[in-house]
Amino acid sequence: MTFGAIRGLALASVTGIAGLLGSAAHAVEIEYWQYFYDARVEAMNQLIEKFQAANPDITVKMSHFPYADYRTKVASAIPAGEGPDVVQLFYGWLNDYKEAQLIQPLPADTFPADKIDSEFFPMVSAMRDGDQYWALPTAVRSLALFYNERLFDEAGIESPPETLDELIEVARKLTKKDGAGNLTQVGITAGMTAQDHHWWREGLVRQFGGDPYKDDYQTVNYDTEAGLAALNYYTSLFMGDDAVTATTFMDEPQAAFKAGRAGMHIDGSFRIGSLADIRGLKWGVTELPAGPDGTRSNYSSYWVNAITTKAEGEKYDAAVKFMEYLTSDEAMQLWLEVVGELPAKPSVGMTDKNANDPVFGPFIRGLEYAHTTKFADESGQRQVLVEMVERMQLQGVSAEESLATAAKAEQKLLDDYYGK
Repeated sequence: MTFGAIRGLALASVTGIAGLLGSAAHAVEIEYWQYFYDARVEAMNQLIEKFQAANPDITVKMSHFPYADYRTKVASAIPAGEGPDVVQLFYGWLNDYKEAQLIQPLPADTFPADKIDSEFFPMVSAMRDGDQYWALPTAVRSLALFYNERLFDEAGIESPPETLDELIEVARKLTKKDGAGNLTQVGITAGMTAQDHHWWREGLVRQFGGDPYKDDYQTVNYDTEAGLAALNYYTSLFMGDDAVTATTFMDEPQAAFKAGRAGMHIDGSFRIGSLADIRGLKWGVTELPAGPDGTRSNYSSYWVNAITTKAEGEKYDAAVKFMEYLTSDEAMQLWLEVVGELPAKPSVGMTDKNANDPVFGPFIRGLEYAHTTKFADESGQRQVLVEMVERMQLQGVSAEESLATAAKAEQKLLDDYYGK
């Protein structure tokens, strides 16, 4: 071998090593945080794998925490310059995260507001402030009625209820009690601590002719005849001699349905993934029952992803790229198939295959008449409705009085938040 050839090989080796070192030097790692939920973690693992394959210079490290600890972890980590570069948060927490300076707005050149408005379902606009979006979802949620097919067959029920009146009739056929009058099987689950506070607020109140809020959700408007009718309907499920359920049955509504001890259960599309893994549980799902005049109404919520204030420089650039992928059609379809949450874009959700799917379809169709509550304090506003029911159950307070008390309490929360 000539000297020139040897020199060429040496230079090639040096260049190759330099290229590897250069690649390593420009590699960037970002952190992604979400709360722990089996199906969501599995879906994100798959998305991260696909993203890293397309972006070999970016590594995404995912961390997840129990739901009860999640907000505290995020709130303490980011101000300390630690924790996630991209974070998942419930849409109702957006204002809190903005005020605490935990997140930063999405870059307008990559996420132009007008383009997002035209491509996403309308409820996503709650994440917009002026000409900028602060966060975006991969998926959205709506409510639907799950039903136990085995219990329906045993009771001779051929199809799920289509109206609120039919819901009560079907629930009575599914309810079982022991000799002492104790419930051993409920016709439908109940509990404001789960999804029922959303069903009551955005579903029942509207179906009985009301509007739960005014002034862009800054003024409570359910202390009305419609609100009272909605409250009386809801509490009739578990109060009185004809009760078809109990708010304390098996502690958690979803636990009763998973155990095969509840005939029906109202829940979000996120429940699909966990129910699919339960051996021996045969279930179906249908749209929420229509109201007295055929009116349909639903609640839609979503978890969003946002870029934290910790992300700077090359980490910020990598976070933007990751956000682009998390809001892509491919990511939304995968999230639907693994988690059961609905695509945030009509271009994915309203395809014939998805909209007519026997499981996903009822939820997706529900988006057409869904409302998204703009919470000032999601946990506090939920607790107001929990206490509204508890006053009636435990203290014998009338529906009228308890409803009025709840409206005043929630209005104070809104006034305090909006500075009225």
